[in-house]
Amino acid sequence: MMFKILLAEDDRNFGDVLKSYLEMHDYDVHLAQDGQEGLLFFQKDKYDLCILDVMMPKMDGFSLAKKIREKNLEIPIIFLTAKTLKSDVIEGFKMGADDYITKPFNSEELLLRVQAVLKRSQKAPDPNEKLKEFTLGDYNFNYPHRILSYKNEEKHKLSPKEAELLKMFCLTKNDVLNRSDALLKIWGEDNYFTARSMDVFITKLRKYLSHDTNLEIENIHGNGFRLIEKSSEQD
Repeated sequence: MMFKILLAEDDRNFGDVLKSYLEMHDYDVHLAQDGQEGLLFFQKDKYDLCILDVMMPKMDGFSLAKKIREKNLEIPIIFLTAKTLKSDVIEGFKMGADDYITKPFNSEELLLRVQAVLKRSQKAPDPNEKLKEFTLGDYNFNYPHRILSYKNEEKHKLSPKEAELLKMFCLTKNDVLNRSDALLKIWGEDNYFTARSMDVFITKLRKYLSHDTNLEIENIHGNGFRLIEKSSEQD
């Protein structure tokens, strides 16, 4: 199977080098020279992965990623950037990034990251986790449809990673969810960038669950997190 990649990079020479290198390794790469052109490409074709430069004319990489996420919550996104500020990294993960590479980088590093991200996106579901629906206090969580409902009224459509993380919390409710285990299962690796990404998702889940005061996601220092359902502990 030949994977199709959307590469948005305004430096034409650099973009051509990356495109040629990835094509040498049997990827079908479409190169856009700015964010607007990248969006047009995405609207006209189907891709397996997007590689987006952050600093581009007409539309920056973060804005492009937001537009892409409005149409497809699941397609993997890798950001390319010359910036090393932690705030930019966190902003990238808020936009739904799967990985983040700081320039300059080795072409082989990009190839390995592309392979890892695509492998994670193509992974088969865990046959040992057959539960599809969960009850958390006043909430119902439909995992296959990624719908979190509060008293069957207010509903949130979760992103794929939000749904995977909430399912892990449901399966370990009132017990510690090891941070490293969650990172390896959902992100495929445990490092600074994926850990910061996970923190962003934890914050989102806390907001989604905030209507029920009996539910709390607790930090376990040096270990991970714990989803507490207070009413269950009191039974």
